[in-house]
Amino acid sequence: MGETEISVEHVTMEFIRERDESTSLKEFLIKAAKGQRKRERLRALDDVSFSVDKGEVVGIIGTNGSGKSTLLKIISGALRPTFGRVAVDRSRVQLLTLGTGFDLELTGRENVYLNGAIIGYTKEFIDENYEKIVRFAELEGFMGEKVRNYSSGMVSRLGFAIATVREAPEILILDEVLSVGDLFFRQKSEARIKEMIGGGSTVLIVSHSTPVIRSNCTKAIWIEKGKLRCQGDPRQVCQAYEEMGRKR
Repeated sequence: MGETEISVEHVTMEFIRERDESTSLKEFLIKAAKGQRKRERLRALDDVSFSVDKGEVVGIIGTNGSGKSTLLKIISGALRPTFGRVAVDRSRVQLLTLGTGFDLELTGRENVYLNGAIIGYTKEFIDENYEKIVRFAELEGFMGEKVRNYSSGMVSRLGFAIATVREAPEILILDEVLSVGDLFFRQKSEARIKEMIGGGSTVLIVSHSTPVIRSNCTKAIWIEKGKLRCQGDPRQVCQAYEEMGRKR
């Protein structure tokens, strides 16, 4: 048994949403005035518990809408669970998601500084690493263009380059970052993530790709419709997940 880095204890997350969402402000106000607004509770996570040891690389799999990204946000501190608790030193955590905080009306260059500031980079750090970001994203000649004119692949490449330019933190959380760009760039981004993993970080990876989980992770966790289905050896967990997919 190693030293526990992350402990998730009986975490449940509920959201309240409108059952019949209003299509206009007028409709919303009329429903509110008549007391016709109907709300329902959505349980995104249901009594989830597991632990991650220092230096482990843990893959999290599950179909869309199963609560994987919600779980990562709770671990990073972006969300507070409805019930349960997470024990982790959040000052050592970096949550890496792509394109968060991009402004489509700003240029690529302006978004490097905006997105970098949101992640926590100083202006001096971005100044020093700006050319490195542009080269990795393969966007030389496009940084003066507004991001709304970029393809989705260009936006993803820029987001990945910004998010991974610094050295790996002690706890690295990756939310679907290994599916960016074309095949060549995916290989390049996976190699960069392997460099970061090789630095001794504790890593959580959310991915729809079971080959990514098998080749990179020391442990896998399967969450389905908010419930923890199984955890353990990546090959066995991925096999169980794939068998469920074949039965559908």
